[in-house]
Formats: sequence, structure tokens, C-alpha cells
Amino acid sequence: MTTVESATASASGAAATDRFQADKSPFAAVKDVPKDRVDTLAREVLSAVHATIRKHQVTYDEYNALKAWLIQVGADGEWPLFLDVFVEHAVEEVATAHRKGNKGTIEGPYYVPGAPERGAEGSTLEREESGTPLVWEGVIRSTDGTPLAGGKVDVWQDDDAGFYSQFSEGQPEWNLRGVFTVGDDGKFRIHTIKPQPYQIPHDGATGALIEAAGWHAWRPAHIHVKVSAPGHELLTAQLYFPGDDHNDDDIAQAVKPELMLDPQEQPDGSILVRYDITLDPAS
Repeated sequence: MTTVESATASASGAAATDRFQADKSPFAAVKDVPKDRVDTLAREVLSAVHATIRKHQVTYDEYNALKAWLIQVGADGEWPLFLDVFVEHAVEEVATAHRKGNKGTIEGPYYVPGAPERGAEGSTLEREESGTPLVWEGVIRSTDGTPLAGGKVDVWQDDDAGFYSQFSEGQPEWNLRGVFTVGDDGKFRIHTIKPQPYQIPHDGATGALIEAAGWHAWRPAHIHVKVSAPGHELLTAQLYFPGDDHNDDDIAQAVKPELMLDPQEQPDGSILVRYDITLDPAS
């Protein structure tokens, strides 16, 4: 059964920051960006900040509160959390606008590379779980309909209590995570549980902003996925469930109609979903 777990903002924030620094090679991807582009982007962001200050007559007390909050976001290790929740969806929209295959959405802060290989069919469960059993069947194809042999489906999700392994206590390291590699037919079959809605960690600086603004911290239930195949663009997405209370007001603004599943309840009470993935050839 699922055990009682903890996932404070400070612990989750520190884990997300450490993971980003280890996996994303900070600054490496942009070290050769021309100075004029850096100049343009920096100036326009600062100009937007200046315009907001002037429009709303921001006071020194409000300015100093902002400085204190920015310092606390860093102290709590929450920059990956804050940026992934409030900014990444716009970056993803721009970066993938050209694609003809499946729609994607944000990665979020809880991805961990190196999950165990589980074959073309397997389970992500590494302990007994209390959630509703779910089977996801699908095929990886190219935009011309050809099945993509050797394609990989890298999945991760929360448990029935709303927590991710490696970002909370009490779960096996790779629980509810796995990589599924397809054969010549492109088919995969993943055994897991239905994920749960959850609140992003909100007892730290990000939560202070949410409370001060009168927002909520909820994300709808979703399964994360990265799908790859030789010669094709990587797809990062989240798959959602109809009827969730927070599909329409997701704090991360990451829900898209194309990512909605059509779960079918089975006679034994489990859920079957069929959702294929179409990847764009690499340009």
C-alpha cells in the first residue's frame, strides 16, 4: 500500500535544482548565442518590467518585497519549480509550433533520466500501489504512418498520494518511471496506475506568491512522457484525463485538448487507454 510521504517545497526545490544542474548543462546550450540576440531579449524583458512598474506605480515597499521574494526563491531552490510552472508553457509553444505530429507540452521539474528499461510491454510499479490499475496501449509512428522500430517511451508520474519518486520520501527510486522500447510494429503496452491531481509544493517562496495573488496550486492528473526514435524529433508531453477539476485552470497552463485521453473502464475496474504517438522527422 502507499505509505505516508513528505514533499516539502524546500526538499522538492532542492532536488529539482540539483537535477537540473546535473542534467541540463546550464548555459552550455546558449554559449554561442550572438550578443545582439542576448541584448534584444534582455532589453525587452527589462522594458516589460519597467513598463509594469510605471503603469501600476510600484512603490519602494513593493519593490523591496519583490527583491526579498526573488532572494527567497533562490534560497529555497525553487527556480526550476517556478519557471517550469509559470514560464515553460510559452517556451514549449514557440519551440514546437512547426510540428505536424503529436502535440507536446511542458516537461516540468520532476523528470529523471536513466529510468529502467522495461521492454515493449511492462509495468512501472516497483511496489504495491493503492491506485486504480491502468494500461496504456499505443503505437509510435512517423508522420507518414510508418511504425518506428526502436522508438522509446520514457514515462513518469505521481503515485496515488500525489508524490513523485526521488522527490519525496518512502518510494522506491524508480517507482512509476520506466523506458519502453518498441519493436518493428511500433507497439507498446504500459501497466501503471491512474495518476492523481496534486498541488505543486507551496510552503516555500512559490507558494507565498500563489497565496498573495489568491491563486491555487493544483495541477490536474497527468502522465508524463518523452517519446523518441532515430531520425525523429523528441516529443515531450503530458496526457490528461477528462473530467478533472483542474483541466481548465491548471496552475502550469499546460493542458491541451489534443493531450486528453479517452479512458475506458474495464469489467475488473481497471482502466484501458489507447493513445498513439506520431513523431516528426528531424529537420
